[in-house]
Amino acid sequence: MDNTQSFQFFNRGPSPAVRLVFFVVLSLLLLFIDARYRYLESTRSALSVLVSPIPRLATLPGVLWQQAGDFFTTQHNLVEDNQSLHQRHERDAAQLLQLQALQQENRQLRNLLALPQRGELTTQSAEIVYAERDVFKRKMLIDKGANANVLIGQVVMDDAGIVGQITRVYPWLAEVTLITEKDHAVPVQVLRNGLRTILFGAGDTSHLSLRYMPVSSDIQNGDQLVTSGIDGIYPPGIPVAKVVKIERDAAYPFARVTCLPVAGVDKHRHLLILSGLPKLPERPEEKPAAQNMKTKLPK
Repeated sequence: MDNTQSFQFFNRGPSPAVRLVFFVVLSLLLLFIDARYRYLESTRSALSVLVSPIPRLATLPGVLWQQAGDFFTTQHNLVEDNQSLHQRHERDAAQLLQLQALQQENRQLRNLLALPQRGELTTQSAEIVYAERDVFKRKMLIDKGANANVLIGQVVMDDAGIVGQITRVYPWLAEVTLITEKDHAVPVQVLRNGLRTILFGAGDTSHLSLRYMPVSSDIQNGDQLVTSGIDGIYPPGIPVAKVVKIERDAAYPFARVTCLPVAGVDKHRHLLILSGLPKLPERPEEKPAAQNMKTKLPK
């Protein structure tokens, strides 16, 4: 058998045109049956279930790429937002501290303005401009001097009590020695019973001391000390300190009394200068003891 006969044997069947017509008719028939009777609804549903993973698999690389891009974009945005919020937080914290400082200063100024004016006393406000660099000296400079008629000996106070005394005057500045300066003395009295004594600075802003107080003195923890006014410098009745600790030992004649200043000697910037204290008669000069004895001897 030759090759021509073999080729004709394997190519038996309908012609391509007949096949085309057959499949077209079959397709139309299936479309008609499906549209008319819905016989292929279940078949189509089953095929859609089987085929549904294919589109998802086809779009999966694109989805993953897009999600990866969104992740890195979101991460970058979060880092930038975090840095921006951190910087804003630092700025807000600094502004909050400034606001709190201004509120505290405003409160202290209001308290100064609310102080009652004592009859013969006048006051003028001042602001601290320099503080002593030596830690063993309790002094500071204020922005009022000879140009504002400030005089040596005037008393400086805040809204709570006595801060110190002016000890040196410059043309536009004045030096204030704090009551906590070592050995600086302020005549005071106990508000509870009127006991008079002298309050001394200890060189430390945290405490003062009452010296030469007999062990039997009527003084207690919590007693308020105010100026006695007997020296002609400090006006009477201004708060100075509070007794916080008393040590009594029978072996010693004097008690050790520690006090705490009530004024903000190292806190506030705004102060008041008191002036106008009435002048007292000059203290008589003390005569030598030998001269006093001569005057007493009979002629």
